Amino acid sequence: MSETKVEKRDFLVEVGTEELPPKALRELELAFVAGVKKGLVEANLSHGDVQSYATPRRIAVWVKRLTSRQPEQDSRRKGPPVTASFDAAGQPTRAATAFAESCGVPLDSLQKLEEGKGTFLFYIGKKAGANTVDLLPKIVQASLDALPIPKRMRWGAGTAEFVRPVHWLVMLYGSEVIKASVLDVPAGQHTRGHRFMAPKEIKVTSPATYAKALRERGKVVPGFEERREIIKTSLSVAESVGGPGAYAVTDDALLDEVTALVEWPVPVTAQFEERFLSLPREVLISTLQEHQRYFPVARADGSLTPWFITISNIESLDPAQVRAGNERVVRPRLADAAFFWEQDRKQPLASRREALGKVTFHVKLGSTGDKVRRVRELAGEIAAAMGKDRATAERAAELCKCDLLSAMVGEFPDLQGVMGGYYAAADGEAPEVASAISEHYLPRGAGDALPATDAGVAVSIADRLDTIAGIFAIGEKPTGAKDPFGVRRAAIGILRTLIEKGLDLDLRRFIDRAVALQPVQGANVANAVYEYVMERLRAYYLDSAATSAAGAKTITTEMFDAVLATQPRSPVDFDARLRALSAFLELPESTSLTAANKRIANILRKSESAVGTEVDVEVLKEPAEVRLFDAMRGLRDAVSAATARREYTAALGQLAQLRPAVDGFFDEVMVNAEDPKLRANRLSLLSGLRGLFGGVADLSRLPG
Repeated sequence: MSETKVEKRDFLVEVGTEELPPKALRELELAFVAGVKKGLVEANLSHGDVQSYATPRRIAVWVKRLTSRQPEQDSRRKGPPVTASFDAAGQPTRAATAFAESCGVPLDSLQKLEEGKGTFLFYIGKKAGANTVDLLPKIVQASLDALPIPKRMRWGAGTAEFVRPVHWLVMLYGSEVIKASVLDVPAGQHTRGHRFMAPKEIKVTSPATYAKALRERGKVVPGFEERREIIKTSLSVAESVGGPGAYAVTDDALLDEVTALVEWPVPVTAQFEERFLSLPREVLISTLQEHQRYFPVARADGSLTPWFITISNIESLDPAQVRAGNERVVRPRLADAAFFWEQDRKQPLASRREALGKVTFHVKLGSTGDKVRRVRELAGEIAAAMGKDRATAERAAELCKCDLLSAMVGEFPDLQGVMGGYYAAADGEAPEVASAISEHYLPRGAGDALPATDAGVAVSIADRLDTIAGIFAIGEKPTGAKDPFGVRRAAIGILRTLIEKGLDLDLRRFIDRAVALQPVQGANVANAVYEYVMERLRAYYLDSAATSAAGAKTITTEMFDAVLATQPRSPVDFDARLRALSAFLELPESTSLTAANKRIANILRKSESAVGTEVDVEVLKEPAEVRLFDAMRGLRDAVSAATARREYTAALGQLAQLRPAVDGFFDEVMVNAEDPKLRANRLSLLSGLRGLFGGVADLSRLPG
């Protein structure tokens, strides 16, 4: 396929496999197309739009209008030194002729150029670009090698490794097959359709006809997003069984997983026995969604019906048989759940407390029972600091882990906490205690709901603080991707709860307390925990969603550092300072005052002696320094009062009035005067000015 002129053709690569891991399929697809695009950029191959495909048995990429060869490239090669290239008579040596031969040019076309301390032979010319078809196999192979596959497997007698055995490979440039092998499979132009409805090979005549051929002749919808939308739309069948306004209970993760399980989605409605509706809602949903990948059907008011929707991967001639088969599968699952529910309720939730002492939380931190005792004490103190009922929080903490020993949670681990809440309510515990048990795992992840009750908040924070403090105390701080105890998630959960619920809690105090309660003590553990939590707070604010939650237009790492320098003990206080700083930076005076604060910080840093804040009025000499002193004195009380009330926006707004006086001072006053007394007094004046601003944030940390 050598070419003399540059053309543009479409390129298609499809890797056909055994069924790919459904939870990883979307990630594999996106990583594959990203790798191909990266390879094309690095090879300097121009192209048009790029589209990807993914089904349970394939990942594919279609590149439109891909150039047929690389552009001509400038070539510059350094050869031997001139001294070694010619002998005393000026005749070329073998070193010179060999270099010329390797460049494919006569010796007299080489140039002599100085570089460093010597003069060398150089070849400077043009190099023809490589043919695209020669580059594509390596680009595809490199993209597949870079896929995020934790554990690769081998198959047959070959040496290739991939996430699943590869059975076919399509690589077309235009209508021509690229002659190459990838993952020990030779490229061809035959794909395969649905395993059961269209098992015969399908010839792909061109990349542009690939998707259509699969849909029409292969009974395969190749596009992940297209298939997902078909499934999402098909869930409207819920109204046909659940009545007007009925809907399928779903979420993005379940939709993605079901999309990754089928190639030809067909919705089928089915039902279970009504007696199972007496089970807790979460048990039914978990059984249907997590275990069976079904979509429960809820009425318009949110109550569950005995109906569910399954997405079949086949267009059956007898849908009733498909329905009956799914009903047979789900019945024993729900029967097991009902049995667990009945068995668990035969003994009070509290009766499991003692047995928690036999469950290891961490070999160095004791049992889960030990953890519960620490959490109980910490939760009570947090509730008291919140001005809420301590006893309720302590009771919830006592019971919060008991459902870990229930049969239901043993079968459905995702229901921990939730089942504890149900069992506590059935035992007659106070409603807030039952709710707090259910809520104390919240938030479970980014964007998840926060605890709603006061006791739930207290236990949630206490549980997470205990985990973080314990893991740091034994020296197992998370590193890289290793975070087996979810310390990062725990820290973000604490911060979200405090900031988004506006709870003004002295977090540093409770970090110290959590560390003190640990069975293992170490040096500077509390400081390390505080610094770690602050770094998670930085990540929280630099995230765009959190920035909006903070009420700030833009949060930068410099703004965060400016507030962090004041060491706020409460995340809510931190949030108030950051919002005030964001508003201040919108003022026209902010640029000048920020620059002045940086200048002041540099001046004070270079001072050879300690600088106080007491200013001797009698020593003030220049009119500009008198004006600055008077302006500061006029604002000091109001700024201090606003800062004490945490009205930071008002405080910085008042300080903005100092701009003319500050500008005048630096324009007209020599700070480092020769007179030591005069110099010291002016340094004290600047130190006092910095202190006024420093009550909110250290403006010297900002760019300017």
